[in-house]
Amino acid sequence: MLTSKLPFADRLRARLREEGGRKAAGVVLALLIECVMLLAMLSLAHLSPEQPRRTVALSTFTVSDNPQPAETPAEPGAKPAQQAPRPAPKPPQPAETPPAPPRPVTPPPAQAMIPLTRDQMASADIARLPAKPDAPAKSTETIGPANIGGPKDTPRTSGSGPRGEPLYAASWYREPYDDELRGYLSTAQGPGWGKIACRTVADFRVDSCVIVDEYPKGSGIARAALAASWQFLVRPPRVGGRVMVGEWVGILIEYDLRR
Repeated sequence: MLTSKLPFADRLRARLREEGGRKAAGVVLALLIECVMLLAMLSLAHLSPEQPRRTVALSTFTVSDNPQPAETPAEPGAKPAQQAPRPAPKPPQPAETPPAPPRPVTPPPAQAMIPLTRDQMASADIARLPAKPDAPAKSTETIGPANIGGPKDTPRTSGSGPRGEPLYAASWYREPYDDELRGYLSTAQGPGWGKIACRTVADFRVDSCVIVDEYPKGSGIARAALAASWQFLVRPPRVGGRVMVGEWVGILIEYDLRR
């Protein structure tokens, strides 16, 4: 090539000019291709107004089990017939459960008849049975006067009050329990008894109790009964059919070593 004989600077400029021309041609070619593609896209986006667009109409229809007869075209000038409303479909009914068969009724077993003679029937008569004897009364030890409450007048007892008041036999409203007397009688010496005189007050209580007598002397039974008297519940005496609250009663306490 003739360019080999040119100086180095000239060869460099010629080479750069050649490479620049190639790059410029490539850039121009790329721009032309992009312009062609842009024009093609714009031509596709704008349709001609003379060419109508094809449209598809959307229609709905209902399929029925009973086909309806085709409607005949109405005559010109005739009024359009009104279509009768279709009945609403009935909801499905649940299946009926067949009734349970009745249970067989089992007849009760026939009772066996036991033949009895006339004597056996007479002995089986409950009207001729002997009367049931009364149950024996519960045996309890007496720790005080018997309950003589009732409409009758209260009898007198031996002794008197601290000022010579008449002394009536006491009638328990509630007999004292064993544990109410056990602690007080634990210091007494028995067997024996002790008697005290008390004035009746409201609520079947007693007050102002004093020692009357005891046996054996010095056994301490009367003193123990006096200490426990605050727990006693005694009915007031009845005189002439009237309840005499405030009258004096004699309370007898018996003490047995076996208690």
